[in-house]
Amino acid sequence: MILIADGGSTKADWIALNRDKEEVFRTRTLGLNPAVVPEKELYNRIINMFQLINVKDDVEEIHFYGAGCGTPKPTQILKNILESIFVNAKVFIAEDMLAAVYAATGKEPALVCILGTGSNSCYYDGNNMQMLVASLGYILMDEASGNYFGKKLIVDYFYNQMPSAIAKKFKEEFDLEPDYIKKNLYRESNPNMYLASFAKFMFDFKDNSYIKEIIKKGFQEFFKYRVLPYNKTVKTPIYFIGSIAYYFRDILEQVAKNNDLVITDVIQRPIDNLLEYHKNNIN
Repeated sequence: MILIADGGSTKADWIALNRDKEEVFRTRTLGLNPAVVPEKELYNRIINMFQLINVKDDVEEIHFYGAGCGTPKPTQILKNILESIFVNAKVFIAEDMLAAVYAATGKEPALVCILGTGSNSCYYDGNNMQMLVASLGYILMDEASGNYFGKKLIVDYFYNQMPSAIAKKFKEEFDLEPDYIKKNLYRESNPNMYLASFAKFMFDFKDNSYIKEIIKKGFQEFFKYRVLPYNKTVKTPIYFIGSIAYYFRDILEQVAKNNDLVITDVIQRPIDNLLEYHKNNIN
């Protein structure tokens, strides 16, 4: 059996294939970002998913593409955990950016971007990913991501920069006690996922001028740091992956147009495309 996983910070989608590359089952765990989730919690999130544990001795290969897997130390932590659970499996781990490339463009050159809980980008030349800047995560980077917008909403609320009608709805939907917020940011695992949970609020008010302006400015910041430095032209295919890009596609396309670029496609969840790539390209 082969397991293919697309692991974000908020959730991880898993697909199990038999030796003939036929789908056996799908499941989902909480996010498995080894850069922000403690080791014990990573382990628990996997073993508590019965569908995975039921087949743990039958798994021969795991192809895991994950947020936080772009540097050696967290990648090795996750690899050790997977190997301790799936004792008969060869474990291959790559960053989620590679999954986005495979899901979006396969083997064709393109600029590929992620706008989900976190954000990132690369240019894929058909063989290799070119990344101009290392991703330093939700505190320093992650422009236009879910956690970026969540942070912006919280700050605007407390600084009274949010329109009163929106602020009233925001207060009704979330626990905005300062101690509760600080506890989740500084003492709990997955603070980036916690921040991103606020961004979901924007989906219900996407036609509001205040929300539109926040999104537009965030997307422009992403283009400034994560798209324009590649110096690509309108002829270059550009793909976006993730829920932020998917639900605010109209604003995203307008920002791209303002920067003389055109978005080729937006994919909400890459797991289906990733599955097809594996079926067709990996032995």
